[in-house]
Amino acid sequence: MADATPAGYDDGFLGIPLPLPVPLGDEALRELAYPRFTVLLAPGRRLAAVTAVNIDGATLRDVPRTGEWHLDARIPPSEQTGPAVYADNDLDRGHLVRRRDPGWGTAAEARAATEATFAYTNAAPQADAFNQSKELWLGLEDHVLAYADAAARRLSVFTAPVLAGDDPEYRGVQIPRRFFKVAAWASRGDTDLDEPRLEAAGFVLDQSELIDTSQGALAVSRLGGFRTFQVPIRDIEHLAGVEFGPLVEADVLQPVALHGEGAWRPLRAADDIVLD
Repeated sequence: MADATPAGYDDGFLGIPLPLPVPLGDEALRELAYPRFTVLLAPGRRLAAVTAVNIDGATLRDVPRTGEWHLDARIPPSEQTGPAVYADNDLDRGHLVRRRDPGWGTAAEARAATEATFAYTNAAPQADAFNQSKELWLGLEDHVLAYADAAARRLSVFTAPVLAGDDPEYRGVQIPRRFFKVAAWASRGDTDLDEPRLEAAGFVLDQSELIDTSQGALAVSRLGGFRTFQVPIRDIEHLAGVEFGPLVEADVLQPVALHGEGAWRPLRAADDIVLD
């Protein structure tokens, strides 16, 4: 893996202060900085409670896929969900910060940052069944980037598994059934004199129908599927136990959204996403 200074998430990246979201539990977290992203690891669950990445869409590079999955040497292996959990089953190492997201700037910077995303601290078990809903989930940042003001084209994105207490256990690790993603950007005003304002959108992926550990081994139901929803960020706060600060009021759904799962907006295609 190429070396790089692990500057981590920049809370001033959008030109509007945006602090790292804070999990509300009592567990002491490991804050791990990587090039252009940060992982807040919950060592008791051996998974990230929050990841945060800065994306400069104007200077993104299409760098070759390099890098290998590796444990982070800064923390004990017992605090990470390593290769044994993913061996000989239908689980993928699901990138939380996508490989492409921090890959901007110079070619060397982009390569170092994308390789850093292969740390096991930045992975979470996801069922490997691939369908339209999972494809949509993987492309959410691209869709929001395309919407964001072309003059800025910057995002800060926060992604993690929902670490629920009743998640099923497999090989000593509780497998998350849901994941959240919140994307934030600075929206330009109608004129050059208007101050930019913070806007954000929240999403949940549900893989509950695909995960079954009731017989002591992982089984993936081919009849189930990933379901992706656009969700009020306030609901994600309650669901994941993470405080998102100013992003709750910046939510593009805020003026009209009802709260609770019955009001979540199912997404079947990118055109279903509300961004204004």
